Amino acid sequence: MLSVFDHGPFAPCPAPFNMAAHVLGHAERLPDKVALSILGLSGAERWSYSRLANAVRGTATGLMQNGFAPGDILLMRIGNSVDFPIVYLAAIAAGMVPVPTSSQLTEREVVKMIEGLTPAGILRDPQVACPATKVPLIETPALREMRDLPPADYHMGDPERLGYIVYTSGTSGKPRAVMHAHRAIWARQMMHRDWYGLTESDRLLHAGAFNWTYTLGTGLMDPWSVGATALIPAEEVPAEALPLLLKRHETTIFAAAPGVYRKIMNQNEHIVLPKLRHGLTAGEKVSDHIRDAWRQAGAGELYEAFGMSECSTFISGSPTTPAKPGALGKPQEGRRVAILGPDGPVPLGEEGVIAVHREDPGLMLGYLGAEQEAQDRMQGDWFLTGDHGRMDEDGQITYMARADDMMNAGGYRVSPIEVESALHDLPGVTEIGVTDCEVKADARLIIAFYTGPEPLDEAQLKAIAADRLARYKQPRAFVHIPEMPKNPNGKLLRRALRDIWAARAHQRPGTRPLTGK
Repeated sequence: MLSVFDHGPFAPCPAPFNMAAHVLGHAERLPDKVALSILGLSGAERWSYSRLANAVRGTATGLMQNGFAPGDILLMRIGNSVDFPIVYLAAIAAGMVPVPTSSQLTEREVVKMIEGLTPAGILRDPQVACPATKVPLIETPALREMRDLPPADYHMGDPERLGYIVYTSGTSGKPRAVMHAHRAIWARQMMHRDWYGLTESDRLLHAGAFNWTYTLGTGLMDPWSVGATALIPAEEVPAEALPLLLKRHETTIFAAAPGVYRKIMNQNEHIVLPKLRHGLTAGEKVSDHIRDAWRQAGAGELYEAFGMSECSTFISGSPTTPAKPGALGKPQEGRRVAILGPDGPVPLGEEGVIAVHREDPGLMLGYLGAEQEAQDRMQGDWFLTGDHGRMDEDGQITYMARADDMMNAGGYRVSPIEVESALHDLPGVTEIGVTDCEVKADARLIIAFYTGPEPLDEAQLKAIAADRLARYKQPRAFVHIPEMPKNPNGKLLRRALRDIWAARAHQRPGTRPLTGK
C-alpha cells in the first residue's frame, strides 16, 4: 500500500465568510465570559468577550475612518501586548490584510518587508523598530482610542480571498510573505479535535508572547473561536513561574515550545496541576527526554503537532489518538497527506517528503511576489513541505528531518534527529545539535555540537556514541560551544553549526579540525 492518508475532505467553509467574525462568533452568546486573561505574578487583566469584540470592531471603524479600504495591506509593528491581537482582528474584520511581524526585527529587515509588501499603512508601537518611511503610519495610542468607536460591520466575502500574510524564513534563506485566505481559520477546526481536544469549557494557557504567530493561532484565535478562555503570561513572567500560574488560574490545556518545558523541568522535580488535562507542543521536535520528564513530574501527557507557516499544523497526536513512540502522530481527519518520492507516493514504511494536497483548506494561497517559488514547491497536486518522514499502516508519521538537514555520511543518508535523540542524555551535556560538515573538498563527516558547563572528554563521548549508534551514524567530533544557535522561534540553525565548524578551520589554515578540544 502507498503512503497516502485520505479519509475524505473536511466540511467546506461557508460563504460569505470573514475570519474575524468566525473567531468572535461566540461574543453575543457569551458577552460576560472571560475571553482573555493576561497573567501577572500579582494579578490578572481580564477581557470579556463583549469588551474584546467591541474593541476589535471599534478599531475596524477607526481604520476605515483613516482611509484604509478592504484589500489594503497593513504592516503590523506592534510589541508584546493585547494591542497585537485586537489590531490584527480589526484589520481582518474590515476586510484589510494585516501582516503580523516579530518585534525583534531590525529596521533594515523591515525596510525589505516594506519594499516587498508596498503596504497601504503601518500600525506601530513607538517602542518597536520601524524605519522612516512615507507610508502612512498609525501608532498604538491612536489605535487604542479607536476601541470606543461605533462597531464596524464585518466585511463578508469569498472565503478564498486574501485574509492575512505571515513571513517565513524560506528554503532559500530569504524570508517569504506567505499569503493565507480567510478560510484558513475554518481549517483549524481539524486541529481543535485532533490535537487539542479543545472545548468551550477549556482554559488554555499559551506560554508565548502575543506577537508570535504560534501564540496568535494556538493561544488566541483557536480558544476564542470555540468560546474558551485564553490565558497569556504578562511579559515579565519567567518560565520558572509558569507552574504557579497554571495552578492559580486553573489551566486545563498548556501550550508551549519544547524549550519552555525544558526550563520548567530544570526548576521543578514535581508539578501538581489538578485541573490540567494535557500539554501541547510545537515549533520543534520534542525529545523523549522532555516528554518523559514532564510525565514523571506528574504533569500528564504532551501532545505534539507538526506544521509550517504555509499550512499551520496538520499532523499531530491527541488525547483520543496519541502518537506512537517516536512518531509525530497522524494527519488530522479531513487532511490529505502523502509521503512522496520522485515518482509520487512511496510504499508504506519508506522514507520520502511529507506533502499536503493542494485542496487542503489550510494551505496558503502562495508567496507574495514569489509565485514561481510557490509553484516549485508543488509536485502534481501535492505541496512539498521539504521535510522527510515515513508513514506506517495506521497513518502515523515519523519525522526524519528537513530535506536540507539530511546528512550524507559516506554515501549513507542519516537523519540528524535520530543521532540527537540517541545522544540527548549524555552526562554533562545541556543541548546537542548534529550536522555534517566539510572536512576536506567533497568530504563531509557528522559532527556533534554541544553546550554544557565545560568541555567534556571527547574519547568518552565517542565511546558512548559507539555504543548507541551504527558507525556511519556516529559523530566523528564533539565540539563544545557556549550556546546553541537558534532562530527567534527557538529552532536549531544547523547551517550556523556548519559556520562554526568552518570558522574553527580558518583558525588553522589548510586543515579541518577533527577534535572538539
